[in-house]
Amino acid sequence: MNANDRTPADLLRSALAADPARPLVTFYDDATGERVELSVATFANWVAKTANLLQGDLAAGPGDRLALLLPAHWQSAVWLLACASVGVAAEVGGDPAAADLVVSGPDALEAGLACTGERVALALRPLGGRFPQPPAGYADYAVEVPGQGDRFAPFAPVDPAGDGVGVAGTELTWEELVERARADAARLGLGPGSRILSGLSFDTWEGLSAGLFAPLAAGGSVVLCRNLDRLSEPALTQRIASERVTHTA
Repeated sequence: MNANDRTPADLLRSALAADPARPLVTFYDDATGERVELSVATFANWVAKTANLLQGDLAAGPGDRLALLLPAHWQSAVWLLACASVGVAAEVGGDPAAADLVVSGPDALEAGLACTGERVALALRPLGGRFPQPPAGYADYAVEVPGQGDRFAPFAPVDPAGDGVGVAGTELTWEELVERARADAARLGLGPGSRILSGLSFDTWEGLSAGLFAPLAAGGSVVLCRNLDRLSEPALTQRIASERVTHTA
């Protein structure tokens, strides 16, 4: 990857320039049997649409804080990169009452109502499906995002030293996040073409790093598994083989 990349959005742009067709995020939910594979180009398209939603319809920008109430999921990864693209600070599992806007999964809708700003809900259904009934007090992400533009340009340049991601008491600027992700990638032995399988949650830095930022920084990819404890050992061994996994977290 480009040594001059200073934000996660920079890392994604470099990945897109290097090989847009390669897999970036492969997601499994072992409670539902869902499998989704997103190439760099497809992932970047979701990020662009979400960033346009965030900056345009939700009127969010640098200095705003977003409470991200989502599990380890491919759509959570999209939102994190969208925040990085706009410059909105993302607090994973943050207090909605202290946030300017909230993005919630189906299990945190009640808690998210404490946010007095914009609220967006994700059903987390296969293929990004919408809620059967829109949750009261929320915009349905699956309804709002498809019509957004496929290209994104921030109204103001994102400051690498600006507030980035907060998780489990750790607050990182975008630049610190990239530096830490690179260090984690080196520690894990990740490099271009590496493919890491992670069953870690996103409520710790270790989970965020292994499940998104370290493979992105290394030019690798991730097999992100939710509810991995429901998978038998033989099935896990088969997945590691079939997905060409080189590292596990």
